[in-house]
Amino acid sequence: MIERCLPIVVALVMPLLAVAADMPVGSTGLRKDVVFTDYAPLSRSMELARRLLSPLNAMRVNQELARTGQVAREQSIDLAREKFAVYVPAHAPLHGYALLVFVPPWQEATVPPRWTSALDRHGMIFVSAANSGNTADVLDRREPLALLAAYNITRRYPIDPDRIYIGGFSGGSRVAMRIALGYPDLFHAALLDAGSDPIGNAQIPLPPADLFRQFQDSTRLVYATGQHDDDHLDKDVHSRDSMQAWCVFRLDTVAMPWVGHDLADPASLNRALDALLEPAKSDPDKLAACRSRIEQELTAQLKQVEDLLANGKRDEASTLLDKIDAHYGGLAAPRSTELAKAIDAQR
Repeated sequence: MIERCLPIVVALVMPLLAVAADMPVGSTGLRKDVVFTDYAPLSRSMELARRLLSPLNAMRVNQELARTGQVAREQSIDLAREKFAVYVPAHAPLHGYALLVFVPPWQEATVPPRWTSALDRHGMIFVSAANSGNTADVLDRREPLALLAAYNITRRYPIDPDRIYIGGFSGGSRVAMRIALGYPDLFHAALLDAGSDPIGNAQIPLPPADLFRQFQDSTRLVYATGQHDDDHLDKDVHSRDSMQAWCVFRLDTVAMPWVGHDLADPASLNRALDALLEPAKSDPDKLAACRSRIEQELTAQLKQVEDLLANGKRDEASTLLDKIDAHYGGLAAPRSTELAKAIDAQR
């Protein structure tokens, strides 16, 4: 797992207007080959690691850097070499544009041609990066590119901060879900078009506790998968079950009749964007009870690690702690990292 994480911290196409330059502030319409210039604090390599890796993996990355004398890169992306596609509706809503940052499964920076009417209707800017498809590294490219896209658009247009969303299609949708989980303070909802996963595992660890509480409190997830896309419909079921087990209840499903594994059609996209924009309802008592259950389970498991360590069963304690770290992620910190250091001290 450390080897996969280290690169981040160690040194359907519509004809578009090619501009190969930073996007002029206030320009509208459909543009290609946009080059952004501004770097975001949220896309710093160590911030990505803090939010998107489990606490033990983030700690081990830092330990490896210290052991080898290497210095973490500030940013993993060189914006001068990156291109983005952007669509901006002609008329900004009274309270500012909504923003949809889109993670594609393909390599080109494109705007789905049949989506522009729905974007116009919802006053929503669309931005997507090139070379951010399924073959690109997730931590090193796909996630920071999405964050940088959001940051640069918000610096150039009047954006309603409560209507900033992340989305994607297929493999890009799965990455979008990871980003929504780690960055609920930026993205308030996610459009999951034919791609989703369970959370709370080695592949998708939970973020730090304060961020996960925000995700539970305010993030809406909209699942939109074709009626005939059986494999991804099944994965959506497992994803939604996982979300509810982790006290994430703001879930919506948009049916897409007669559709296979394809992008949302215009009518389905309109319904999905309506769902993104709809004010979320909450059930504080249900959420509190669910959180209490998780806290009790976590406390009991961490106590088991402490008891094993106290009884000299270091290897068993380490194995259990790794399982806790993968499952509970940031919810187990800082106790999990303290226990890991205590285990290392006995080696």
